[in-house]
Amino acid sequence: MACINGHHPLTENPTMTTSSPSSTGARPSGRSRRPRQRNGSQGTSSNGAQSNGSQGTSSNRSQGASGRQNVNGSGSGRSTSGQARTGQARTGQGTGSHNGSQRSTSGSAQQPRRDRSQQPRQQRPAASQRPQAEFRPEQPPAVQGIVQTGPLPTFAELGVPDAIIASLAKDGVTSPFPIQAATMRDALAGRDVLGRGRTGSGKTIAFAIPTVVALANSTTRRTPSRPRALVLVPTRELANQVAEAMRPLAAAMSLKVATVFGGVGQHPQIAALRSGIDILVACPGRLEDLIQQRQCYLDRVEVTVLDEADHMADLGFLPGVRRLMDATPAGGQRLLFSATLDNGIDVLVKRYMSQPVIHSVDPAVAPVITMTHHVFAVSIADKPAVVRALAAGAERSLLFTRTKHGAKKLAKQLSTNGVPAVELHGNLSQNARERNLESFSNGSTRVLVATDIAARGIHVDDIALVVHVDPPAEHKAYLHRSGRTARAGSDGVVVTLMTPEQVGDVRSLARAAKIEPIISRVTPGHPMIGQLTGSH
Repeated sequence: MACINGHHPLTENPTMTTSSPSSTGARPSGRSRRPRQRNGSQGTSSNGAQSNGSQGTSSNRSQGASGRQNVNGSGSGRSTSGQARTGQARTGQGTGSHNGSQRSTSGSAQQPRRDRSQQPRQQRPAASQRPQAEFRPEQPPAVQGIVQTGPLPTFAELGVPDAIIASLAKDGVTSPFPIQAATMRDALAGRDVLGRGRTGSGKTIAFAIPTVVALANSTTRRTPSRPRALVLVPTRELANQVAEAMRPLAAAMSLKVATVFGGVGQHPQIAALRSGIDILVACPGRLEDLIQQRQCYLDRVEVTVLDEADHMADLGFLPGVRRLMDATPAGGQRLLFSATLDNGIDVLVKRYMSQPVIHSVDPAVAPVITMTHHVFAVSIADKPAVVRALAAGAERSLLFTRTKHGAKKLAKQLSTNGVPAVELHGNLSQNARERNLESFSNGSTRVLVATDIAARGIHVDDIALVVHVDPPAEHKAYLHRSGRTARAGSDGVVVTLMTPEQVGDVRSLARAAKIEPIISRVTPGHPMIGQLTGSH
C-alpha cells in the first residue's frame, strides 16, 4: 500500500501479525499428524496391538485403541500408494482386535466379510488443491467467447436494429461498452450467454437489446398474464432501474414492459399483467406469490435473464430462482449476467443453460483504474467530524454504513449539522425509498447514506465520492460499494475510514480487493479532506 505523511497504520501496529506460510497449508488427510517412531519392530504383535511404528497414522481414529492391526503387515502407518486409510481405518474399524481376534501379517488369517485392503483408492487431494465453488469456464458444455481486441465495433456492426440504435442515441449512448460488444453477437444469435463484468460496466443494455430484438422477431404475440420475456433481479430498486432502461428500447419495437416486486400493493401489478405485457422485470418473491395466485404464468417465456445472479445467491434467492426457471419452457434462450460467477451459479448454468458462451471482460475482483482509493486512519473521537467534512463536499457523495440503524442515525446527524442527506435501507417503505433515491438522483440532495442495499443496481450518474463509513466485511462488498463511482470511464474517489481496532480488517480487505490505497492519518481540518471533496 502507498503511504503519505510517513505513516503506514496498516503495518505499524505491533499487535497485528500475519500468518506464516505453514499456518495456512492444508494437511493431506485433514487430521493431525505425529512423527513416526521406528524401533526395528514395525509389524503387529501377537496380541493384536500395534507396534510403535504404526502409531503415527492418522487413519487410526482413536489413538488410545491398542487392539487395531495393520492388515498388510507393513506397520508403517501410511503406504505411498494411498491405501493405508482403506487398509487400516476401514478394515480395522469393522474387525478391531478388542475381541481378541488375530490376523497373520501375511494375510493368511480369515479376512473380513468386505475386505477393501486390496482395492486401490485414490488419495484425497490437499485442501488447497481441491476445486473451489467458483464457476470454472473450462467445464463443458460452456464455450469461451472470443476476446475482443482492437477498437470496439459499433452497434450497427454488432447487428443492432436501427430503431434501437436511434433510441440509444436519444439517451446519449452512441457506442457499446466492452461487455456489450463482447456478448451482443452471440446473444442476438439466440445463444445462451454468461456475461461477467464489474458493477457499472453496462450489463443492463447488454441483455436488454437481445431480449427486445428476440421478441420483436418472434411470431408470438402478447397474451394477458403471460409474459414473453422474464428478467429476474434481486432488489426492487434494481427492478425499477432495469425496467426504466428497457422501456425506451421496447417502445422502439412496440413492446410493453412491467415490473413485479414486493413492498407495494400487488393490484396495480396484477392489472398490468392482465392487460398483456411482453417483458416482465421481477423479484423472485413477489413473482412466486402471483404465480401461486394464478395471476401470472411463465409457460410462454421465450427469453429468461438473470441479472446480478451472484447477489441473488448471496440473498438466498436461488431456490426460488430455480422454481421460476423450472416454470419456463426448456427451449428458451437464457442470459445470465453478473459481477462474479460463483456462489452456486454454476448449478444454474449446468441445469438451465445449453452450451453457454462465456464472456468475461473483468476478473472476479477488478479495481477500476479511474478510481482512487484512500484510507483515512482516524480516532473514534474524530470520526464523526471527519465524516461530516467529507459529506459537506461540493459534489454528490454516497456514504455506506453497515446497519440500517447506522444509516438512519447518520443521515439525521448530517441534516441536523447543515448537510442535507437522505437515507436508503431496507426498513424504509417503497415510496420512501423511491422518493429518497429520486432526490439524490436529481441533485436536490447531494448526500445519500445507505446500507449495502445500494451497492448493487443503483445507477446514479456523477457520484464523485464513495465513503465507507463502516468498512465492509469482505472484499466483494467493497468493490460493489466502490463501483457506484468512476462509472463509464469517469473518475471517482473512494475513502475508507479506519479506526485503530479496524487496522487488521482493512489490511485484509485491501489485499483481497487487490488495491493499494493511499494511507493518511487524518484529523478534522486535515488538508487531504478538502483536496478530495473540493471544499476549502
